Amino acid sequence: MPTARRVPAANRLLASLPPDDLRRMLAASESVELNFADVLYEPPEPLQAVYFPTQSLISLIMPVDQHSSLEVGLVGDEGMFGLPLALGVDVSPVRAVVQGAGAVLRMDAAAFCRELRRSDALQREIKRYTFVQMTQLSQNAACTRFHVVEARLARWLLMTQDRVHANSFHITQEFLALMLGVRRVGVTKAASSLFKRKLIHYSRGNITVLDRRGLRSASCGCYKADLDSYARILG
Repeated sequence: MPTARRVPAANRLLASLPPDDLRRMLAASESVELNFADVLYEPPEPLQAVYFPTQSLISLIMPVDQHSSLEVGLVGDEGMFGLPLALGVDVSPVRAVVQGAGAVLRMDAAAFCRELRRSDALQREIKRYTFVQMTQLSQNAACTRFHVVEARLARWLLMTQDRVHANSFHITQEFLALMLGVRRVGVTKAASSLFKRKLIHYSRGNITVLDRRGLRSASCGCYKADLDSYARILG
């Protein structure tokens, strides 16, 4: 289970707020340390809190049936989980699972809604981030349909590295298969190809990006589209 502790706030969405708005948001939040594979939310339960990652990574997973699911988005220190509350809805269609352990700012759903009504600046930033999330979801759908597993894996590794701000991170083959919507043998083949090209090192669930430029070349164009969307809307 997540444990609360004091950590510096370093969420870029919150950092974009005016000082007074930021102080109120931080005062209403608690710092929590998340563990890998913690489940923060399971649909169709009511959303009890929103999460602003500072050092952690949250995977958004869409259940397909009792046996299948697919990752449809990532949330790092650029954003938040709990956007439906900003739209007046208290449920989310996706599971929220911790993909990268670390700190997060957790805020009670009622407190978030109260601050949202009070702050025009928060409303503006949430609307912009919601648009970026919608773009990411659409990009993921197209990427899953049209691009090969190796290129999608390269894109996913780059997106993860951008959010954890580190060259190395832990991820199991089971989780990679879930992220990419393929069998483990497909993950093994794609990761082996990137390994042989000396773009990554992969051992016992630990991945290290060795050649970021080469990984960008191996990725599909969806990664650049993601970057352009973030830069254009969020700056």
